[in-house]
Amino acid sequence: MPLTMYTAAVPTCIRALNNLAVILEKSGAHAQARKIDPKVLLNTRLYPDMLPLSTQIQIACDIAQGGAARLAGAEVPVFEAKERSLAEWIAATRATVAYLESLKPAQFADSEDRTVSWQTRTSTKNMQGIPYLFHHVLPNVFFHVTTAYDILRQSGLELGKMDYLGKS
Repeated sequence: MPLTMYTAAVPTCIRALNNLAVILEKSGAHAQARKIDPKVLLNTRLYPDMLPLSTQIQIACDIAQGGAARLAGAEVPVFEAKERSLAEWIAATRATVAYLESLKPAQFADSEDRTVSWQTRTSTKNMQGIPYLFHHVLPNVFFHVTTAYDILRQSGLELGKMDYLGKS
């Protein structure tokens, strides 16, 4: 399979988010077995100035679907930032995967050179497609999935490298 913007973006994000969903499911079983309110896990942070687990999930999903949509020239879905239960976060992660699976390779034609624009809290950003994918989208997805993994590992969930990487 040749490396295209589609193959670099979509299957990579799908794999990361599917693995995140499995980790979140494991965290639900962990919380139930240890009689921990899942809200405690969702509000856990690695450090006081870092975002909680729930926000890590939200950002990973938002960056993955927004990044892929922008590269595909599609309308960016709105990922509403709101309080959710653990089951709702798992469902939202699975829904993000379903959205990514709906994108077609042809939509990514010429996206490597397309200028991508997006709004941050403080400004409008612009990048060409290749640096946008490799310097913004993928690093952010991996950072937030990794941080979610780390929060749950720190919280006592038995996870290993293969939980993060998933099955090949």
